[in-house]
Amino acid sequence: MNSKIKDSNADFLFEAILKLETVEECYRFFEDLCTVVEIKAMSQRIVVARMLNDKRVYSDIVAATGASTATISRVNRSLIYGCDAYDMVFGRMDKENPKE
Repeated sequence: MNSKIKDSNADFLFEAILKLETVEECYRFFEDLCTVVEIKAMSQRIVVARMLNDKRVYSDIVAATGASTATISRVNRSLIYGCDAYDMVFGRMDKENPKE
């Protein structure tokens, strides 16, 4: 875990997020909390992470998401050197919705 972000404000934010129960509630909460640009950036990053995790090449990811190669590289660094949270989340998503 990155201790640079850990504080009582982040704890409060994450506790609030854990109270959300549906995708619709997430939309409502994040639209109140974030700008459209921030939500689009975060959603783009997780899609990029999924595609990298699925061994897609940069050119395919750029074409599918519109992400810059700089963004793709940053996400790739998180996948390689990060806290393994993407793997954890993708594993849970795949368990709930197995790929065909």
